[in-house]
Amino acid sequence: MTLDADIRACTACALLAAFRTTVVVGTAPPGARLVVVGEAPGALEDETGFPFVGRSGQLLDRLLAEAGLPRDRVAVLNTVKCRPPGNRVPTAHETANCRPWLSQQLAVLDPHLIVTLGLSAAAWFLGRTTLHAVRGRVHEVDGRRVLPTFHPAAALRGGPEGEPMRLLREDLATAVRLVA
Repeated sequence: MTLDADIRACTACALLAAFRTTVVVGTAPPGARLVVVGEAPGALEDETGFPFVGRSGQLLDRLLAEAGLPRDRVAVLNTVKCRPPGNRVPTAHETANCRPWLSQQLAVLDPHLIVTLGLSAAAWFLGRTTLHAVRGRVHEVDGRRVLPTFHPAAALRGGPEGEPMRLLREDLATAVRLVA
């Protein structure tokens, strides 16, 4: 079996396996130097099988394009591959069960830089923290460069002139410069 097929066959989290429509493995174009990591699929992602396809994904696409790197050249993954019921935050147990999958994906992709979107994704790499304490600068984690930033959903909630939007835009522009 391939890694993607192994991930799709996972039933380690009985509740998530029973609740999901599909496992959202992620997308990874050949040669992607940048990997963007979110928390978990939402309803639309669970329905389509692709990460970041709703409003947050549309914003991510637009900001990446503005920064000079279209999404079709960026790998997009999540820390948890199945939608938690009600779009709740994944439990520590669910995150731990999915941890080997993301670790293996990163080993295969070997990206130049990882951008984490939101606190859950940042915590996957950096442990318990606050986003304000870690965002906007590159951290070395197990030989990988990690740049934490806001989740696009936070930027949408803050509005087009809000600080999360400004900082997400700034951090994605930094990420694109770092992988150029």
